[in-house]
Amino acid sequence: MKRISIGLLGLGNIGAGTYKVLEQNRTHIEATTGLDLRITRILELDQERDRGFTVPPGVFTEDPSAIFDDPDIDIVVELIGGIEPATSFMASAMKGGKSVVSANKAAIAENYELLTETAASSGVGFRFEASVGGGIPLIGAITEHLCANEYTEMHGILNGTTNYILTKMSEQGLPYDDVLKEAQELGFAEADPTGDVKGEDVANKLSILMSLVFGKRVRPEDIPTRGITRITPEDFREAAENGCVIKLLASAFRAPDGTCECFVQPSWLNKTHPLAEVRNEYNALLIRGNAVDDLVFYGKGAGPFPTASAVLGDVIAIARRL
Repeated sequence: MKRISIGLLGLGNIGAGTYKVLEQNRTHIEATTGLDLRITRILELDQERDRGFTVPPGVFTEDPSAIFDDPDIDIVVELIGGIEPATSFMASAMKGGKSVVSANKAAIAENYELLTETAASSGVGFRFEASVGGGIPLIGAITEHLCANEYTEMHGILNGTTNYILTKMSEQGLPYDDVLKEAQELGFAEADPTGDVKGEDVANKLSILMSLVFGKRVRPEDIPTRGITRITPEDFREAAENGCVIKLLASAFRAPDGTCECFVQPSWLNKTHPLAEVRNEYNALLIRGNAVDDLVFYGKGAGPFPTASAVLGDVIAIARRL
């Protein structure tokens, strides 16, 4: 059985979820892939926190070079979040001959060219399925199984926090501030939800999708973006009177001449629209290809275990090619 050594950057919620899923499903993964995946080093400052499992002695490190310079490590999984030092860490790993898997939409959206070009010039793999849509297998399907299509448009609900808030406001008639507080208490929203509720998180994801789907590089800050903070119960009542619901929608269109239009904003959707029934923390993407027509991908767009599913899928895809 082929052994693959993994260096994990970050053991926060997603990192801990990845560690747990790998151990929980180890027998199944080994039986179906013939791979022995082992997390042999973990870069983490908070090494004493109770995460519900015990990390073997000698696995933790506070020194990134202990992972980048270790010749036995095959794949580096970056789950620390943020733009820096995450981008520099990923580039260093690639230059050292290690393939990289990441769930970091902010770093990838901001430094897409740098990371993809560094991976190509270093001859290593770079996969980031978990950066868009959590556990939903969007990127692999779009870029591999559906790559014969020319895509013309896509529309997505790509943030679980805002979709949860909008769902509760719509169904319970509650004001924004009350629902946000509830979402924070339930763990669906961060203590500082700014990036989610202002649409910045969705803009990062749409930027990545546009690079992959349309081959069009649009930086997140160049995507017209409006969040959900000004939506009122009256807005939902008006939408309902017209047979519609309100969703924070990421949309992009590609014209026949190759020009693209994109935006992130609260939008009315007719109740018969395929995305209208996407509720609570769930995400979905509708994409139109000239061969397959309309396809809808749906599932949990966030959370430690759904995200870990996508992360480990990328790890296995790379490991099979090593």
